[in-house]
Amino acid sequence: MTEHITLLKPDDWHVHLRDGEALKAVVPYTAAQFGRAIVMPNLRPPITTTEQALAYKSRILAAVPAGMQFEPLMTLYLTDNTPPDEIARAKAAGIVALKLYPAGATTNSDAGVTDIRKTYKTLEAMQRHGLLLLIHGEVTDSDIDLFDREAVFIERTMAPLLKDFPALKIVFEHITTKEAAQFVATAHGNIAATVTAHHLLYNRNAIFTGGAGSGLRPHYYCLPVLKREIHRQALMDAVASGSPRFFLGTDSAPHASQMKEASVCGAGCFTAMSAMELYAEAFDGAGALQHLEAFASKNGPAFYGLPAHTQTVQLKREAFALPEAVPFGAADLKPLRGGETLAWRLHS
Repeated sequence: MTEHITLLKPDDWHVHLRDGEALKAVVPYTAAQFGRAIVMPNLRPPITTTEQALAYKSRILAAVPAGMQFEPLMTLYLTDNTPPDEIARAKAAGIVALKLYPAGATTNSDAGVTDIRKTYKTLEAMQRHGLLLLIHGEVTDSDIDLFDREAVFIERTMAPLLKDFPALKIVFEHITTKEAAQFVATAHGNIAATVTAHHLLYNRNAIFTGGAGSGLRPHYYCLPVLKREIHRQALMDAVASGSPRFFLGTDSAPHASQMKEASVCGAGCFTAMSAMELYAEAFDGAGALQHLEAFASKNGPAFYGLPAHTQTVQLKREAFALPEAVPFGAADLKPLRGGETLAWRLHS
C-alpha cells in the first residue's frame, strides 16, 4: 500500500472565490493547496470587463496570506453583448479565458448567453488572440430532464463549436457524464475537461442519507448535479486513463451554511480546504495514484500553454479530522465531508 506520494505543486483550473468578506475567508484555503487557480467570474454583478477583472485580481491577492505564493488567473463572463474589441484588451492585460454560462444554468448565470450564435464574433476574436473558452455545458430548456442536460448540450452546442472554431481552445468544465467523458476523449479539436473531486467520489445517492424518508444532504447538492453510478465510474476511468485531456478543477463553490440548508438550497460543494486529499482518495480507490500528478499538476498547464511548477508537495496517508465548519464572513461555511476523518493529508 502506498503511504505517500510526491508530486509537482498542483493548480486548480476552476474555483469560485466570491468577493468581500467571503473572499477573504476562502482564498487562504485555495492558496494553501494550489500554486495557481482559474477564478470564475460569476459575481453579482459579473466580471465582464478587463478593468473589473484586474480590480478583482487585486482583491484576491490582498487576501493571500503572507508567505504564500499564489497566482489567480482571471477570466471574463461572456454575455450576448461582449464586444469583440474587449478581447484584445483582455489579452494585453493577462486575462486567460472567458466563461460561457448558458443563461439560467447555475449560480449567478442570469446574465449568461441566451444564444451561442450571438457570441460568434467575440469567439472569433478569442480564437485570434488565443484566449480560452470555458464552458458550463448544460442546456436550460425546461422540457429537458435535469440529468440529461449535459448530454444534450454536447449534441446541440459543443460539437458545432469545435467544427466552427477549430483553433479555439475549449475547456468543458466540471463534466459529469459518460457522454461528456467519451466526447472529450475522442473529439477532434482543441478540447479538454476539468473534473471535480466530488463527481469522482460520489453519485447522486450521496444527496440522500439512506433511503426514502431519511432526508436530503444539501452540502452534496451542486450544479451540474451528481449523476448515476455509471457516470461516476466513466469519469473515474477517464482520469485514471492518464489522458492529457483531463485535469483538476475543484469547482469549489462556497455558500454560507444557512443558504445551503435553506428551503431553496444554494448549488455548490465547498472542497477547497481538502481538495487534494479528496482527489487522492478518489485516485487511490481506483488504483490510479500513479496518474494523479499528471491530472493535478501537468495536464492543465500544458493545455493553457503555461509551465508546470518546479516545487513539489507531498500527500501522506495520514488520517485527520476536517472541521465541521469554518468562519465565512459573518456566517459559517461547512465543507464537504466536514466533521469527518479523511485518509490523506497534503504537506507543502
